[in-house]
Amino acid sequence: MRLRPYAWMPGPLRWFARVVTVLLAIALMLAAVLVVTVRQSFPQVEGTVRLPGLTGNVEIYRDKYGIPHIYADTAEDLFMAQGFVHAQDRYWEMDFRRHVTAGRLSELFGATTLDSDKAIRTMGWRKVAEQELPELTERTRRFLDSYAKGVNSWTAANPNASDRSLEYSILKAQNGAYDPEPWTPLDSVAWLKAMAWDLRSNLEDEIDRALALTALPPERVAQLYPGYPYDEHEPIVTRGTIDRERFDQTAEPRTRQDTRTGARALAQAARALDAVPSTIGATDREGIGSNSWVVSGEHTKSGKPLLANDPHLSAQLPSVWYQVGLHCRVPSEACPYDVTGFSFSGVPGVIIGHTDKIAWGFTNLGPDVADLFLEKVDGDTYLYQGEQVPLETRQERIEVAGGAPVTITVRSTLHGPLVNEVMGAVEPSGEANAVALSWTALMPGRTVDAIFELNQAGDWHEFRAAAALFEVPAQNLVYADTSGTIGYQAPGRIPVRKSGDGTVPVPGWTGEYDWNTAPIPYDQLPSVRNPAEGFVVTANNAVIDPRRYRPHLTEDWSYGYRSQRILDLLREEIGKGQVDAATMARVQRDDRNLFAGTLVPSLMAVDLAGPAKEARGLLDGWDGAQDAGSAAAAYFNAVWRHLLELTFHDELPEGARPNGGDRWYEVVAGLLRDPGDPYWDDTRTEGITERRDDILRQAMASAFQELSDLLGDDVKAWRWGDLHGLKLTHGSLGTSGIAPIEALFNRGPLASAGGKDAVNATGWNVLEGYAVTTVPSMRMVVDLGDLDESRWINLTGASGHAFHENYWDQAELWARGEMLPMRSDAGSVTKAAVHTLRLRP
Repeated sequence: MRLRPYAWMPGPLRWFARVVTVLLAIALMLAAVLVVTVRQSFPQVEGTVRLPGLTGNVEIYRDKYGIPHIYADTAEDLFMAQGFVHAQDRYWEMDFRRHVTAGRLSELFGATTLDSDKAIRTMGWRKVAEQELPELTERTRRFLDSYAKGVNSWTAANPNASDRSLEYSILKAQNGAYDPEPWTPLDSVAWLKAMAWDLRSNLEDEIDRALALTALPPERVAQLYPGYPYDEHEPIVTRGTIDRERFDQTAEPRTRQDTRTGARALAQAARALDAVPSTIGATDREGIGSNSWVVSGEHTKSGKPLLANDPHLSAQLPSVWYQVGLHCRVPSEACPYDVTGFSFSGVPGVIIGHTDKIAWGFTNLGPDVADLFLEKVDGDTYLYQGEQVPLETRQERIEVAGGAPVTITVRSTLHGPLVNEVMGAVEPSGEANAVALSWTALMPGRTVDAIFELNQAGDWHEFRAAAALFEVPAQNLVYADTSGTIGYQAPGRIPVRKSGDGTVPVPGWTGEYDWNTAPIPYDQLPSVRNPAEGFVVTANNAVIDPRRYRPHLTEDWSYGYRSQRILDLLREEIGKGQVDAATMARVQRDDRNLFAGTLVPSLMAVDLAGPAKEARGLLDGWDGAQDAGSAAAAYFNAVWRHLLELTFHDELPEGARPNGGDRWYEVVAGLLRDPGDPYWDDTRTEGITERRDDILRQAMASAFQELSDLLGDDVKAWRWGDLHGLKLTHGSLGTSGIAPIEALFNRGPLASAGGKDAVNATGWNVLEGYAVTTVPSMRMVVDLGDLDESRWINLTGASGHAFHENYWDQAELWARGEMLPMRSDAGSVTKAAVHTLRLRP
């Protein structure tokens, strides 16, 4: 007798079991289809591939983390192979980025990205890149061409878009007709505009000041922007000044404008700027930064310099960085490259790393390279120095997947495009009714040339010559070489203003705040070689005290909490003995909150009753360490969040409210010294005037209640990492709002130590919660005594393919503060290789 399936079950259960079986079968089939689809896009890493256009043989060695080292006989073959490898691992990321920089996201995703496209078309990133390309050297253009050939050779071998990456299979549901176009050198050049945008300077601060001035008098707004504490937090360069038209590290040195704010136009401009997607930075602007420092051989175990770098950018998957080694088998004038480091997929060469002779690192210099000009527009003209001048106009047609094309009219004054018009047309008015953007990245530059020059530099002089070409974004460059030299150079195109300091939007119609034709000359920018201290530290702190340096760089530095902590730790480690790579890595992992020493004593002095008193006890004797398991760190950061809300949200407009960066450390430190300052009073409580201790008490009580709800009533069981988690979010589809799609591509969360403006700068935004928003996007320590003793780690992994073993295999190591060997010697590279791919002509 044959038993029918489920015959022994009661009727309703039999029906349920059949449904479950069918659903399981469907799920298994879908899983099988997904596995096949996913694996089709995985790169070939073994065997031999024919690559038309190569002139010789190329070998690509990958270790178990998928990190490639490429060996070739000519520079053209080297960069062609790099384009091929980038496409293998990150083609979707590259394709997505070029749509961002061209203002063409709506071709992929439909009308939901129109605001972004309008903003970028208005600024004209792609058009500026078109002007830059012919101005680059012939050699650079040749290398860009070779790189593009490598990308296109890979796509030609994978004509089905779904075979290129899982994202294309997902995209078919909305845009089945999409077929990626060939890669071009222009795509690579335009990407650097996105890098410049995410590392722009103080545009948001300009708008925030102006918005705050609409609600508060100037003297109270000034309290929110305290001066840099030069006497407590050292600038990068502590000696020297401009002498005989050059910066000389041995030389010694011998007002607010009327803004006439157009509030409506400024609000439109702010929304326009917010519409631009972040590609390497983050929406939390105060979390963007970096640490980089260098120690000379007099303080190291090897007797040679050490260099450390960890740029702080958005937490995204895959990481913006791609680790790679680019090696000419026999270095020569025709093929001079032997460089290992971090690249951007879509751009040839290495951005941060080391050659066989030198190493370099970047942090964001943060000079004021962008200004907002308030304009008086009437019809198709604008007012300038008493005359109505015609606006420059151009049409931009935006293709929209699933919809009709959208055409916008971009209008510009001599100060730049009217960015507020992205969010609504201006209305004729006697006062300012439009906002123009002046930004150095909207001027053609030579930064692409700088990449190839850096990648072959062999000494300090060649390094400085290469840095002179690195115009946008302006960066702090630290340097070390195998001969023992260390140094610092501030490069970049930094405008000289006829008047004003760039802190607020200024009237454009008078002409008095215009920029001079020429920027600050490169030779006048601060530079240091072999300082007496034997080290240089940069962490977005002030470059130099303005009392010894006249050209105006900016008023809006990071306030030096990270840089001073690094300086103090280095001096302590140097005092103990000789520094090594492990020492540098320990400093990178330091998670102490330096503001705790200021705020905790004030909290402990407040009369407090009830259950919050037990929570406050966690802070008694706490040293400010913010490890993932710390209960004290969890409570302190919650108190900080509520303190800022209670103190400022009642008076500041929404756009100007604090997000918790170190500027607010300085603001609150000043308020703590004045118990009766008006900011302590909550204007929403009629008939009551709160003072400092009232707000501190309420902040502690509110923090206790929030954490009790989130983490339970046992205060000793609270953990900072349970609040401060890092969710790795796919850069394009990870916020789609469709849970199954997000589950395919997103990973985490990972419990994270550190915090905003700790050296281990895992940033978070008090306006949004405790989740990590910005991170040390990579970490690198280069040992110039033995380059193979260098260490590095990426935030995620080499691969951009979901479910590939190298998709996020470095993430947990990163979260634990661990690093991998940064191999560059041919012997160690081949010994560690688990895959070898040979490219043949």
